[in-house]
Amino acid sequence: MINQVYRLVSPRQFEITYKDKSLKFEKDSIVIRPTHLSICAADQRYYTGSRGKEALAKKLPMALIHEGVGKVVYDPKGEFQIGTSVVMVPNTPSEEDEFIAENYLRSSRFRSSGYDGFMQDYIFLDRDRVVPLPEEMNLHVAAFTELITIAMHSITRFELKSHPRRNTLGVWGDGNLGFITCLILKKKYNDCKVIAFGKNQYKLDNFSFVDESYLIDEIPADLFVDHAFECVGGKGSQYAIDQMIDHLQPEGSMSIMGVSEYPVEVNTRMILEKGITMIGSSRSGREDFVNTVNFMIEHPEVLEYFSVLVGEVCEVKTIQDIIDSFEKDLTSSWGKTVMEWKI
Repeated sequence: MINQVYRLVSPRQFEITYKDKSLKFEKDSIVIRPTHLSICAADQRYYTGSRGKEALAKKLPMALIHEGVGKVVYDPKGEFQIGTSVVMVPNTPSEEDEFIAENYLRSSRFRSSGYDGFMQDYIFLDRDRVVPLPEEMNLHVAAFTELITIAMHSITRFELKSHPRRNTLGVWGDGNLGFITCLILKKKYNDCKVIAFGKNQYKLDNFSFVDESYLIDEIPADLFVDHAFECVGGKGSQYAIDQMIDHLQPEGSMSIMGVSEYPVEVNTRMILEKGITMIGSSRSGREDFVNTVNFMIEHPEVLEYFSVLVGEVCEVKTIQDIIDSFEKDLTSSWGKTVMEWKI
């Protein structure tokens, strides 16, 4: 069969590439037709060319998007019914390690990061890269399951590496990741106080489920948290980390999730003085997808909260529709842009 791949070849320019795939040689693969794809900030950095010439020259041409769901169209083993909705796992490991998770192995490949993402007519996935979704799942929300797994993965690492006093938890960042992290923390630790810290009141107004919220220039001097989560990224993460250090109780932990293109300064003196543990987290693996889907099944009410994050919904039937979707996402101040993939 001929598979069409929609690749970014230069900033704001997509082209179609044709790949010949033979199903008889794909005996261990499941074929998925993407239905809903979600645009990530990392995709936008490629689309706008802000990754820099060296990175773009190395990565492009490449199909974007690593957040998405689809329907099973072919399973040679018959384990999945045709038409089953599944979330697609973008991380593709080639080995296992006793101590290092699949998303940290240097040999793993990640879709839409030097390896074609989900902007294709059909996706050929290893069996363990597919996680089935319940029939009643809101697919506009499910489209950004991968983003939710980022928070789930970080919280799993936090549970393993931090001390068990969790009376008060603080989350810095009023964007999508901050919203998701606050919600998962509140559901997993409903006896804990969860506090959100952000720059924009109109964004914090969406965090209706947290116990308290503060603008970052109005935090009381005597407010302290047992553990903190950084969901800011970019240059702003430096200021967020500084505040986290100031407002952390001694021997608390800081979970760092925000990505910055450039190094940021960190107040190591106070990290040492307070005995703070810094926990870095990046991406996620199959286990995090399974845990996230199970979490949404166990707490169906979170889907209504997550639906607040659905911003633009764009029907995609042409390459111009893809461009329009990315351009709309650039002007959106809140939420995720979801593409209904009908190309």
